[in-house]
Amino acid sequence: MEDPTNLSRPELLKLVQAYAQSWLAHDGCWFLAAEEKYGIDTAMELDIRSWERFSPAEARRIMRTFNIAPYGGLIALEKALGYRLYAAVNRQEAKWVDEHTLTFRMVECRVQTARRRKGLPDFPCKPVGIVEYSGFARAIDPRIRTRCLTCPPDPVTDCYCAWEFTIDEERESPNATPA
Repeated sequence: MEDPTNLSRPELLKLVQAYAQSWLAHDGCWFLAAEEKYGIDTAMELDIRSWERFSPAEARRIMRTFNIAPYGGLIALEKALGYRLYAAVNRQEAKWVDEHTLTFRMVECRVQTARRRKGLPDFPCKPVGIVEYSGFARAIDPRIRTRCLTCPPDPVTDCYCAWEFTIDEERESPNATPA
């Protein structure tokens, strides 16, 4: 058995992508099993509850691993979004609207692309996405507010989903120095 610590950089990047693809495939298999047993409504409810737990845990793990300080605002969120498992398998982009607003777009979504390839309708992931992205952003910095700009079942245009993150300047960071 090969030791992953001895892999070259290109091999490690391939391994990261393989891990991310496997994670995403497992997430899809889990959802399909829940849907088959309990129906779509209960599967969606369970998926939402799962993301309520996973998103903040993923954010905290990323923050720990990459030394992203709590209450780092939108700059920290932008950095952390780039380290999510999704970043290894989906084409995504973040753009600054102004110093208080960051947009994030999933330009290519592996889940939706696979569904379309199989002749299935887009997965209506908006309720899950709202919980997922809000929970992830709040774990990075509780002052961040999340708004869905578009996500299936909304019509897909130039991206699969888009999110707007704003920072609530009224709530101070516990790290802020008094004036």
